Amino acid sequence: SQQQGLFKSMKMADEYERIGMVKQDVFIYQIPPRASNRAARAADWDLPNPQWKGRLKVVAKGDNCFIKLEDKMTGELFALCPVDAFPGLAVEPVSDSSRYFVLRLVDSTGRHAFVGLGFEDRGDSFDFNVALQDHFKWVKQEKKLAEETHTHAAAPPKDYSLKEGQKISINIARTANVGAGAVTAAKPKPSTGPSAGGIVIPLPPPSATVHIPPPQASHAAVKDDWGDFMSGPSNSGVPSSSSSSS
Repeated sequence: SQQQGLFKSMKMADEYERIGMVKQDVFIYQIPPRASNRAARAADWDLPNPQWKGRLKVVAKGDNCFIKLEDKMTGELFALCPVDAFPGLAVEPVSDSSRYFVLRLVDSTGRHAFVGLGFEDRGDSFDFNVALQDHFKWVKQEKKLAEETHTHAAAPPKDYSLKEGQKISINIARTANVGAGAVTAAKPKPSTGPSAGGIVIPLPPPSATVHIPPPQASHAAVKDDWGDFMSGPSNSGVPSSSSSSS
């Protein structure tokens, strides 16, 4: 049966055990048989007098999930609850409280019994819900990944090689400037020679000595006081003594 298969998976040595949650103090209650299909109620249980108190573990091996009830001092297994789905028949929340659940315990022969499970506070029951949900979410993701891997492996590989007679033509557009390393024509430098329209005075060689002649005096600006005596009679316009005597 399915329950016996789950027990066999617990004994498999080639798979390690993953622990999803540990709570040190939980309560197990003996619950009355249901008179109808209505949801279970914790108010119908003898809450002040639990049948057992100990440690709870949510563990997994492969895709299989289990709830272990152990003695918190010795670690001895008290009962086991295989969980094949959540929510489901193995773990069922009650209708009047978030801290209580109904568990379906199964022994090694496949016989089962329903008991009540209680937590000390709502935080512990919330962690219990999350641990179970995380496991089955992980199982769903693993199955989806395995299906995708199988689909890709079964698909024939695509052949991208050229068939006989096929050719590849590549058109490369030419542009004036290609990339940042394009070569551009150098701009002409402005001419500084005589053809530019200006007058250029050549500089003397560095070793040459330039002699500048002194300025010449002007005849109009400089007068000689002795000029009248040095000039001849014809120049002065005054008759000489020899001419007067004759």
